[in-house]
Amino acid sequence: MAKRARTVTGNARLALGLLAFAAATPPLMAWQALALRAPFLDERRVPRLWHRMVTRLLGLRVHVHGRPAEARPLLIAANHVSWTDIMALGAAADVHFIAKAEVAGWPLFGRLAKLQRTVFIDRARPRRAGEQAGEIAARLARGEPMVLFPEGTTSDGNAVLPFKSTLFAAAQMAMGEERGAAIQPVAIVYTRLHGMPMSRRERMRAAWIGDQTLVPHLARLMREGGIDVEIHFGEPVAFGPGTDRKRMAREAEERVRAMMRAALRRTG
Repeated sequence: MAKRARTVTGNARLALGLLAFAAATPPLMAWQALALRAPFLDERRVPRLWHRMVTRLLGLRVHVHGRPAEARPLLIAANHVSWTDIMALGAAADVHFIAKAEVAGWPLFGRLAKLQRTVFIDRARPRRAGEQAGEIAARLARGEPMVLFPEGTTSDGNAVLPFKSTLFAAAQMAMGEERGAAIQPVAIVYTRLHGMPMSRRERMRAAWIGDQTLVPHLARLMREGGIDVEIHFGEPVAFGPGTDRKRMAREAEERVRAMMRAALRRTG
């Protein structure tokens, strides 16, 4: 009986969540499309409002530790567990994202990403790396904080994968010959399920890895709800013109890993 009651409650939560999503998303998309064309409107307001709405519908409780650095140009380097990382980070701060090229073609979510002025990169075409880094550098130079997931893929939420250094070159391009930039490590850690510390296996349920499709994963999260995710903003690292980007990638990776381990130890 208890299992059946949980199933009914989960299905009701899913139905109400989808209804709220369907009702709120189209007008917010229209508002954002207008904001991108009207200089008197703040284009940052709608994405953050939408991310906060989605985290609530998913049952994600976002806990923010620290804050984005004030230094500009600012490249945020974060570990990547799931597509929900974007919702949590977008709810926590006014940032822009760097995503893989195929996201642009996703139904609805691709359009949403474009309205949030996401930069899409094609890792399968390394010859375009310089052009892609240049686009990111231009955005950084305009003072827009950009979020990079340097692992290049999602993990199981229990460990940090090696950071790839290629797009750290964007920060170098943005700072020019004399100007400095900042790299801010950020750890995204899924810690609790319905208030109880997550086990390694439970943490993998929050992750979105391998060949999982988006819609079933989204539906499962909506049915279950009650996941706590922590966003840890680390101390920014100065990135000067002579800094080696591979060394910087390793340092950012080590700092993110240290923050993740500390958060998991505190959770128990």
